[in-house]
Amino acid sequence: MKKIASLIAALFAIVSVEAQTAQEVLGVAQKANDYFMTKYDDPTVPTNVGRIRPSSLWTRAVYYEGLMELYKVDAQQRYIDYTDRWAEFHQWTPRNGITSCDADDQCCEQTYLDRYMMTKDEKMIVHVKENLAHQMKTGNDRKANGALYGWWTWIDAIQMAMPVYSKMYRITGEQKYIDHAMRMYTWSRDTLAGGLFNTKEGLWWRDADYVPPYKEKDGQNCYWSRGSGWVYAALVRVLEDLEAMPKLSKQSKKYYKSLKKDFVLMSQGLLACQREDGFWNPSLMSPVTYGGKELTGTALFLYGMSWGMNHGILKAKQYRGACDRAWNAMAKDAVHRDGFLGWVQGTGKDPSAGQPLAYDKVPDFEDYGTGCFLLGAVEYYRLLKK
Repeated sequence: MKKIASLIAALFAIVSVEAQTAQEVLGVAQKANDYFMTKYDDPTVPTNVGRIRPSSLWTRAVYYEGLMELYKVDAQQRYIDYTDRWAEFHQWTPRNGITSCDADDQCCEQTYLDRYMMTKDEKMIVHVKENLAHQMKTGNDRKANGALYGWWTWIDAIQMAMPVYSKMYRITGEQKYIDHAMRMYTWSRDTLAGGLFNTKEGLWWRDADYVPPYKEKDGQNCYWSRGSGWVYAALVRVLEDLEAMPKLSKQSKKYYKSLKKDFVLMSQGLLACQREDGFWNPSLMSPVTYGGKELTGTALFLYGMSWGMNHGILKAKQYRGACDRAWNAMAKDAVHRDGFLGWVQGTGKDPSAGQPLAYDKVPDFEDYGTGCFLLGAVEYYRLLKK
């Protein structure tokens, strides 16, 4: 009897997934975005969670990453108007100015560069160039003993800043940008705390505070879902920039091959961690310690796996089902009728942050959750359109 019930449930899940057309996926993405743009109708207003922060902070910058992807498949002028109003207000400058080497401050530059590629308006790029020029000659005295490449001391930083360098390389063709980015990435990957990437499991330790191997209370290795999600998204965005180059140098071809290898290793590791319901746990390998539904990591993994299939790196036979399950889970169990997103883990640095999670719980910041969701939804939409 139980076997029959399981079979019926499985068949129902398949039918539910197949019912999702590309247009329906796009409609859900539009609904989530409309909710956000309506609630935060003035993009210049600073955030006020604990203290006042300018709206160019990383949480908002991630939202604009998602919005720029949505615009590519749904070219509504109001998306551009909303983006430019935000960027103009912040003078197309990283948070805390051009001398900041903090990746969180630099995340907004990704959108400035995306807009530059659409318009070729120099004002959108001049301060980004100044900022990167400063960082490329400045060592991290505070956290890395002055190491020139020791700025990404937490893995979230790879997503926040590495695509800034790859986009600048894509725009200018100047090798120095991708060279510097790869040296910083490699320092975080292989040197920081003995190396934050566990190639055997395809997952990342979060930062030097979690000196590998860091364990959960149940003895499982502690890999934070959104942390590995940030790296996974960064690999997608950098690989995409390298693919878009008309011609790669010999060295850049090596970079592409190396990053692609890491992307495949991560894909394999993440695939093994997916829950039966389609979500991923906040603590990827521990269903006991901070297991449960979580949207941001799930959306970023959907983004990466869909992209990998769309670009011929991952095999659909192996990964398509995981993407279908992930989308089906989020669309059914996280998206409210008005577009609010549930099961979003609040800001933090490990699986314990913002717990307990819930369908109706409002996280401390909503913006990056929407950004992650849009990245995943749009890439999955592209997969369905193929």
